[in-house]
Amino acid sequence: MSVGFGGLRLGGCVWTASGTCGYADELGEFMDMDRLGGFITKSITLEPRKGNATPRIVETDSGMLNAIGLANIGVERFIEEKVPLLAKMKAAVFVNVAGREIDDYVAVIDLLAGVEGIAGFELNVSCPNVKRGGITFGTDVGLLREITAAAKAAAAGKMLMVKLTPSVTNVSEMAAAAVEAGADALSLINTFTAMVVDIETRRPVLANRTGGLSGPAIKPIAVYMVNRVYNEVAKERGIPILGMGGIRNASDAVEFLLAGATAVAVGTASFVRPASAVRIMDGIERYCERMGVGAVAELTGALL
Repeated sequence: MSVGFGGLRLGGCVWTASGTCGYADELGEFMDMDRLGGFITKSITLEPRKGNATPRIVETDSGMLNAIGLANIGVERFIEEKVPLLAKMKAAVFVNVAGREIDDYVAVIDLLAGVEGIAGFELNVSCPNVKRGGITFGTDVGLLREITAAAKAAAAGKMLMVKLTPSVTNVSEMAAAAVEAGADALSLINTFTAMVVDIETRRPVLANRTGGLSGPAIKPIAVYMVNRVYNEVAKERGIPILGMGGIRNASDAVEFLLAGATAVAVGTASFVRPASAVRIMDGIERYCERMGVGAVAELTGALL
């Protein structure tokens, strides 16, 4: 069940997705965190953020919208309070980094680059719920190249993974720009901007008006985008993909692997079943045994 992910050797192919698992051990009472291949923290910014006004979560027929707005404790408290917990994990720890300006991203990475126990960074250039930063960088090729290069220079040799937004005309173009600027890995997809309306008040349900749609509704689109980026960018360059978007069970996860993902991340499903990630790992193992697959890495890009 182990996989190679860039220069890392992971004990499993299932990760947690940023923003759905807290800072460190919040899911520890529900599952053995050491069984995860990777753990991605929620977004960390240079200064603490309160996030958007409430309500900022609403359930939909086949998923959920969130407009949290990158609420977090800031990098200084993160280093003091959470890094000691993360250092004890066997899973590869990636810190999701966000900001308003490129300098904000670089400052956070500078402070964390020399910290032991952190394997790398996930560059959040795809959050749809903030007015500055986030998706602004992920939808402009020039800005994406600039921020990726700056982040890579600050990472001090640690892995840099760029999280791509689906809200672009050509996701492969953005993926290629990130890789050319120094990205060691790609994660996709982030949420879709969406809205839910209360017909009694005639107002949007979310205080932010819009939020990011995640969950089963987006899975077929996510699988397609992973496959496209794998075929057009990642395969020939040897760039690993962390696939995500609506994964609820092992069958969903295997779809992503066959489409070209090296590993997968579980997000919204954890709100329904906090132990979803390890359940999915067990299911993938059973699938491999049933299909006579000797190593889960053999599934990556094995779509016929």
